Amino acid sequence: MTLEPVKPFQPVLPPGRARALPPVTVALGSLVPALVPLVGPGPLVPPTGLLMLLAWRLLAPASLRLWAPAALGLFDDLVSGQPLGSAMLLWTLAFLTVDFVERRTMFRSFGKDWAIAAALVAAVLVAGRFLASPLRAHVAVMLGTQIVAAALLFPVAARVCAWIDRHRGHA
Repeated sequence: MTLEPVKPFQPVLPPGRARALPPVTVALGSLVPALVPLVGPGPLVPPTGLLMLLAWRLLAPASLRLWAPAALGLFDDLVSGQPLGSAMLLWTLAFLTVDFVERRTMFRSFGKDWAIAAALVAAVLVAGRFLASPLRAHVAVMLGTQIVAAALLFPVAARVCAWIDRHRGHA
């Protein structure tokens, strides 16, 4: 007779709630820039909804369906005031780019995931700038600040997603 180690009690969420947590966290991330009281000449808060979307896709690929970036991008467009459809398009392209990069690379590491997320957030922010503002607008400094802040905050978003994924059970 062998004794198994005692595991701490972890309540398991019902499957519907467990499946709903990733999209809900992305939607809550989209609300963060609207709720953070930073006043400046331009946007300073990074796109936390996009960070959460990329963190879920890179850490738990099966947690979000293929159509989720379009729906969550629509929510982000409605909340952020960006032109309708811009986040839908750009988030879906970023989601598909992660899939393409993962199929082409041979190994996985957090550093690689961090670099992928930073590059995609930068690309989405730059493309969103061209979609949302006239070409002569001088927002490059704020855009750079947002890109750096997003790159530095990706580990926090990944940690939050990993913690939620660990505690939601496997549904």
